[in-house]
Amino acid sequence: MIDLIFLEDDPDLGTELADFLGEIGYRVTFVTTLAEFQAAFEPGRHHLAVIDVGLPDGSGLSLIHDLRKAGDRLGIVVFSARGTTPDKIEGLSIGADHYLSKGCDLAELSATLEALCRRLELASRQPWRLELGPRRLHMPDGSAVALSQQDLLVLRCLMETPGENISRKQIIQTLGGDYLSYDQRRLDTQMRRLRRKVFDCSGQELPVNTLRNSGYRFYAEALVQA
Repeated sequence: MIDLIFLEDDPDLGTELADFLGEIGYRVTFVTTLAEFQAAFEPGRHHLAVIDVGLPDGSGLSLIHDLRKAGDRLGIVVFSARGTTPDKIEGLSIGADHYLSKGCDLAELSATLEALCRRLELASRQPWRLELGPRRLHMPDGSAVALSQQDLLVLRCLMETPGENISRKQIIQTLGGDYLSYDQRRLDTQMRRLRRKVFDCSGQELPVNTLRNSGYRFYAEALVQA
């Protein structure tokens, strides 16, 4: 499932469209302001963005300009009520991949996103694969790394529900520890070592977000196999 961030200031319309995007197969992060977008956007996880132009706290076009300036490899579709030819030219010139009017058929939005996924080769990406028996983590490029039993338990906890926030308590209980007495610095050290092990083996960053004072999230496609 491809992660998509959707910025629309109208909560009713936004909820309706977010539901539609979820129904056609995307994992949607729905936000209503620029500030919410900046807080929620994760370059390593979000591969597509659908962005409105007129927003209560600024311009969607300025946001697109900033995203492109930062070098984010992100598929961007403007979905706006401003649908004149000059509006479209400005949006495409500033960095949008496609510019659609809110009056378009939703099938056109779906087809546009599918075409963008093909161009960015998102649909063909292989998942991160965790083998339980041999205790191996397989990267999308085909490389693999052997895991300790503790590494395996932590990754299984995260990769069985990719995209979800997994609390420190859940992970510690999976490791067989008592949350109240467990030295949580051990968990931080283990995650650092695991990240370094994966990077040293494959040159790839382990797709795990650290949630401050909360836990972790595996944000890429994942498959757990016996």
